[in-house]
Amino acid sequence: MRFKNRREAGLLLAEKLTSYGGTPLVIYGLPRGGVVTAFEIAKHLKAPLDIICVRKIGHPNEPEFALGAVAEDGHLLGDQIGLAAVDQSWLAKEADRERKEAARRRETYLQGRTGLPVKNKTAILVDDGVATGYTLRLAIRELKHRHPKKIIVAVPVIPERVAALVRVEVDELTALDVPSEIDFLGAVGAYYEEFLPVNDDEVIDLLRN
Repeated sequence: MRFKNRREAGLLLAEKLTSYGGTPLVIYGLPRGGVVTAFEIAKHLKAPLDIICVRKIGHPNEPEFALGAVAEDGHLLGDQIGLAAVDQSWLAKEADRERKEAARRRETYLQGRTGLPVKNKTAILVDDGVATGYTLRLAIRELKHRHPKKIIVAVPVIPERVAALVRVEVDELTALDVPSEIDFLGAVGAYYEEFLPVNDDEVIDLLRN
């Protein structure tokens, strides 16, 4: 399945989540691209939009290949074998760099606002697609600290193996395409006709609307 762009993917997901309209909700996007998809869901469900900032840690020799992810509080999730195999001094510095970038993004995007209260509400966590699942799964763990009543993950595409891991960590997974490991195209962008980079200003504008 291919999507025209992130907005179309969000609209298609919103159609599957219509039953949650009118209930106590907070929609969370993973910056940057996930916020574009989440915005369409929030608009369709007339729900507030917030963010959770986690950052991918790429392999030192192949940055696009994710070894894991790190949150603002320093929590790290990843491929334990892969993380153990790289230079640990490099890993510590890279994790700290990405942790600071996660904090910078939150401060930049929210501009002094605090996160929305979600206790006893349903949280819908959105990204524009999933490959390894490290950032998404870490975001789920960070979201649990906020004590929502229910966590739903909504993504356009997620590999079958990763989907199985996510399903046991949340109350519900809504996905438009769940390819097998053999059929997965290897990169989220391959599922889009248009997959342009999203900049900070775009995220700020979406969170203001």
